Amino acid sequence: MVFVDDSAKERIDQIKVRDELTDDHFVRVSVTSGGCSGLTYNMEFDNDLRPDDQEFEDNGVKVVCDLKSFLYLCDTRLEFSGGLNGKGFYFNNPNAQRECACGESFAV
Repeated sequence: MVFVDDSAKERIDQIKVRDELTDDHFVRVSVTSGGCSGLTYNMEFDNDLRPDDQEFEDNGVKVVCDLKSFLYLCDTRLEFSGGLNGKGFYFNNPNAQRECACGESFAV
């Protein structure tokens, strides 16, 4: 499962209102090759389910990811940090064995 922190839920709700997204839209998270450590997180809003999608709902937020990404994201918590020194959305991933200094990529 992919979990959603209260701070991330609040920001997701704000973005959905600002961008006039419907209730059909969900958060799609994925992992692709790239970055300093080898794997990079991706996050976007989507409303098109694919055949291999894994669907979760936590804290009132629907999160979807493809099966391959789920292997890297299992038990990950999506969080948000705002303010001047905030990171924005970030993934607290217990599967990551190391992360790059900027926090944008990881390795397992």
